[in-house]
Parts: sequence; C-alpha cells; structure tokens
Amino acid sequence: MSPDPTVHPETPQADPRDLDLALRLADLADAITQPRFRAADLRVTSKPDRTPVTDADTAAEDAIRAAIGHERPHDAILGEERGGSGSSRRSWVIDPIDGTKNFSRGLPAWATLIALVTDGVPTVGVVSAPALHRRWWGSSGAGAWARDLPSGTPRRIAVSGVTDVADAYVSTTNTDTFRSEPGPVHRDGWIALTEACWESRAFGDFWQHVLVAEGVLDVAVEPAANPWDLAAPTVVVTEAGGRLTDLTGHPTFSGGHGLTSNGLLHTRVLEVLRG
Repeated sequence: MSPDPTVHPETPQADPRDLDLALRLADLADAITQPRFRAADLRVTSKPDRTPVTDADTAAEDAIRAAIGHERPHDAILGEERGGSGSSRRSWVIDPIDGTKNFSRGLPAWATLIALVTDGVPTVGVVSAPALHRRWWGSSGAGAWARDLPSGTPRRIAVSGVTDVADAYVSTTNTDTFRSEPGPVHRDGWIALTEACWESRAFGDFWQHVLVAEGVLDVAVEPAANPWDLAAPTVVVTEAGGRLTDLTGHPTFSGGHGLTSNGLLHTRVLEVLRG
C-alpha cells in the first residue's frame, strides 16, 4: 500500500527503535555508496524517463530492502529504483541516492534518504550525505538533529526566524524545471520570488531542504519531486520548526512538487510564486 499523500497536523509519536533502525540503514547505505563515488568503474545507465541510475543506487536500495525485510518483515517499502512492495500502515520510503546526476559526475552533493511513513504521515526521516560528511535526521516528537560524519557530536537544529521575504535566502534545484514541468508554478513565478528575496541559489535536491531545517536557508522550492524525494526531509524540516507543502499549499509530500520554509514565510512565498 502506498503512503497516503497528506501530511496530517496530528503526527503520531515515533518509536525510538524505528529511528535507530533508520540510522543503521543509513550506515549500511553509506558503506555501499561512498566507495562507489568517483569510482573509475562506476556503471551508469538511463531509466525510461532519461534520468540516470548507477550500480550504487540499486545496490544500496537492495541492501536497505533486505535489512528492512529482516527487521520489519511486515512493513511495506516504496523505493525509487524497485518500486513498491507489501501492504501495511507502516511504509519505508527510500531514495538510495538523491542527486544521482551529481553522484555520477563526481559532485559531492548527494544523499541517501530514508523515511518511515505511518498511517500516511512521515514520522522518521534520515538524510545521510557521506561525501559532504554530514547527516540530518528527525523523528516526530523528538526534534531534528545533525552531525558531522563519521563521528561528530549530534546537535539539535532549528529553522531561521526570518519574517520578511525581502530578507530571505531561497533555493531551488533547476530553474529550467519551472519551464519544462506542468506544475502550478511557472518560471515567471520563480523569477518573481528571486526578485522579492534577498538572495537566491540552486543548492538543489535534499540539500536545500535540510539547509532550511538548519536555518541556513529560509525557503526551498522544488518544482518537480517524487514522494521518496520529500518524505525524509519532511520530518527533518517539520521537527526543526518549519513547514512543507506542495506548491498549491497542500500539506503533502506526494503532490509532485514541494515547498519547505521556516514556516514564517510560507504563505507569502506561495503568494509570490503563484502571482
């Protein structure tokens, strides 16, 4: 059963054992992906949608699936590379490498994303970026955290207190996506937002969302995204005090696009984006 797309305001409390498992799954993935990063024999192929997939993507997802199958045999799984399996009120949502284009070109901005969705609500999220030597995680009711890899001290993170769009630092993934994807926000809306904000960048993918959670960025706009792109960052951002919706303002990680913010700017950013 696929997770319900709505992020409900009444988030169930996470079981600490599930967070522990998610962190161990991230360790497992890092042990597979990091040695393949910049490997001379890395195998890269194209999926039907022309996006790249590497041998590290499939190996990491297969290992994560096997571990979940052993430790949580009754849970469902939804992964980018292998699709959905099982039917349960609990579903693990996995992106083995978010930022595969970066990974395949030797850029260090990529991460494994692991989330547990319970009754349609993301309750545990881990974002592990070993080439950036950084990991972020959150679980409902326990806050959002980050640490340096491999052995840094965890510290609690929180979104910024910026209240004026004119002071905001905003990011997206690829500005051309506003033109090429049939979403609710077009390129003119993105340009209007960048003109309204203090500064704009394109940190992209997972990175911009966890930077919002850390208070480094104030807003991240994702004109095209899958559930496995946003499920894990949803937990980190919301537990850090921020907000995630789609670009229509609906509180969902499965709407095909997403907006994360410090919460204070969210309504105004949606107004600017949609004209």
